[in-house]
Amino acid sequence: MQFQQLQYFVAVAETRHFTRAAEQVHVAQPSLSQQIRSLERELGAELFSRARGNIALTDAGETLLPLARRILADMDTARQEVQELGRLERGRIRLGATPSLCTGLLPDVLRDFHDRYPGIRLLIEEGGSHDLVRELARGALDLALVVLPLPSPSPALTTLELLREDLVVVSSPDAPAPGRGRSVRIADLQSERLVMFRHGYDLRELTVAACRTAGFEPDFAVEGGEMDAVLGFVRAGLGVAVVPRMVATRAGRDLRVTPLTRPGLHRTIALAHRSDVAPPRAARELQRMLLH
Repeated sequence: MQFQQLQYFVAVAETRHFTRAAEQVHVAQPSLSQQIRSLERELGAELFSRARGNIALTDAGETLLPLARRILADMDTARQEVQELGRLERGRIRLGATPSLCTGLLPDVLRDFHDRYPGIRLLIEEGGSHDLVRELARGALDLALVVLPLPSPSPALTTLELLREDLVVVSSPDAPAPGRGRSVRIADLQSERLVMFRHGYDLRELTVAACRTAGFEPDFAVEGGEMDAVLGFVRAGLGVAVVPRMVATRAGRDLRVTPLTRPGLHRTIALAHRSDVAPPRAARELQRMLLH
């Protein structure tokens, strides 16, 4: 049974006339009649009675008509929805990002994307780079913003570098300024109590590694928080934290921001997706906006 045959059948059923039905579907009348006969042979039943030139539906035709109309409507809906996806009027993007990027980089980009494509649903998953790489590999995400180098490099992923971001030290304005006031050396953090992120957080690993390279183990006042909690604890004066400059800039005036003395600390942000599967069109458009 072919979609076209059902189209012809419904046209004849509605016009009760083979010639007018052929004109309606823009096909030669003999071709339409041939397709109807082919459909009847396949179904093993006549769909129309053709007595004395009067066209009427048989019982089989009456049974098929609502089903055929439903099939044609479903096909039209499918065509419409696929075309809307192509025009980015509908769809979804499953985007993973580290919590600091959700706070710093993504809000402005996602606002611009949503303004341009309001019909696209944005599903955001926060996590560390290690977790996001795993979710990408199993197909649970279309794209992920991760910190390079990846904790476990995977040849199945393609990464595109987005930016290199400075890290800064944030502290409460009510507490003494860390370091020398205008800048902070990593070594100066030895005399500070740190508000530290949970295990698996990229910023935790980077900060702890820098302290150990400088020859000391950091002293944690509080540990285990996500970005918003860490900033809140710093505001309360519990300690200082090392955070991305973008996050510190968006955090408001109730935090003191002190740069790290050169060469300082930096992190490289990349956009990752699976190498073996092309991201959906909507995800590719978001990728284009992120890269530009």
